[in-house]
Amino acid sequence: MNVSAWVWGATLVALIAVLAVDLLIIGRRPHEPSMKEAGGWVAFYVGLAVIFGIGVWVTAGGQAAGEFYTGWLTEYSLSVDNLFVFVIIMARFAVPRHLQQKVLLIGIVLALLMRGIFIAAGAALITQFSWVFYIFGAFLVYTAITLVKGESDEEEFKENILIRWAKRALPLSSEFGDGKFRTVSATGKRLFTPMLIVMIAIGTTDLIFALDSIPAIFGITKEPYLVFTANVFALMGLRQLFFLLGGLLERLVYLNIGLAVVLAFIGVKLVLEALHTNSLSFINGGEGFHWAPEIPIWLSLLVILGTLAIATVASLMKTSRDKKRELLTNK
Repeated sequence: MNVSAWVWGATLVALIAVLAVDLLIIGRRPHEPSMKEAGGWVAFYVGLAVIFGIGVWVTAGGQAAGEFYTGWLTEYSLSVDNLFVFVIIMARFAVPRHLQQKVLLIGIVLALLMRGIFIAAGAALITQFSWVFYIFGAFLVYTAITLVKGESDEEEFKENILIRWAKRALPLSSEFGDGKFRTVSATGKRLFTPMLIVMIAIGTTDLIFALDSIPAIFGITKEPYLVFTANVFALMGLRQLFFLLGGLLERLVYLNIGLAVVLAFIGVKLVLEALHTNSLSFINGGEGFHWAPEIPIWLSLLVILGTLAIATVASLMKTSRDKKRELLTNK
C-alpha cells in the first residue's frame, strides 16, 4: 500500500475525534452503561471497522482488506483476553462501578499510545532486518505455550514493583471520591486517590499485552497503516464491551486455549515466511528455503475465525453442563 501523508493525517484526526466524543461523554456523566447503551456502542464500533475495511477494499484491493479484517479480528480477540485482567484489577482495587468506564477509557488511550510506539519500532525493525520474523515467530509460539499451561487471571496480574513503590511512597487516601487523581483530606492535606494506583496497574498491564499483540499483527500484515488501524479499531469499543459481556467473560473458559492456537499459528506462519525469505548468512548460506510455504491471508482468516468460534462454543457448552451438574448436585 502507498499511503500518503494526508490519508494518515485524515485517519488520525477522525479516530481522535471519535475518542474525544467518548471522553466527553464520560467526563460529563460517569456512570455504568445499560446493556442497551453498551450494545449500541459496540455495534457502532464494529460497524465502523467493517465500513473501514470496505473502504480499504475499494481503494487498495481485496488482499489489503483481508489483511485488515484478519488483523482486526486477531487484535479484537486478544483485547477480549485483556478484559479478564481488567476485571481482576477492578476487583482487586474495589473500583466503584460508576468509575469503571473512566478507568477503562484511560486504559485504552494508554494502550493506543504504547501500541503506536511498538508499531513504529516494529515497522522500522522489519524494514531494516527481515530476520526479526524469526524472533517474532518464536516469541508467539512461546506465548502460546504459556497460555496452554493455564496460568489463571489472578496469577497473570501481580502487583509489580512500580505499583508496590507507589503504594509505599505516595500519600494515598482510602476513598476514590469523584474519580480524580488528587483529593484533599478533612485536615487539609493533599493526597493521591486509589485511582492513580489503578491507572499504574492498567498502564503496566497494557504494556505487557502490547508485547503479545504487536508481533501477532505483524504476522498478518507488514503494512504499518493496516497494523495501526486494526489495533485502534480493536481497542475502540472495548470499554462498552466490558459491560456488555459482563458475566459472559467468566464463561469463556477455553478462550486462552483458542488464543494459544491462534498465536501458535501466526508464530509458525512468521517462521515459515522468515525461512522462505531467509537472508541470514549462517542459515542455508543466506538463501531462502523454497519449500517453506507462504500461507495466504484467506487461510489465516479461516483458521482464526474457526478457532475462535470453536473455543467460544466449547466454552459455553462446558459452562452450561457444569451449571446443570451443580444444580443436580444441590438438589
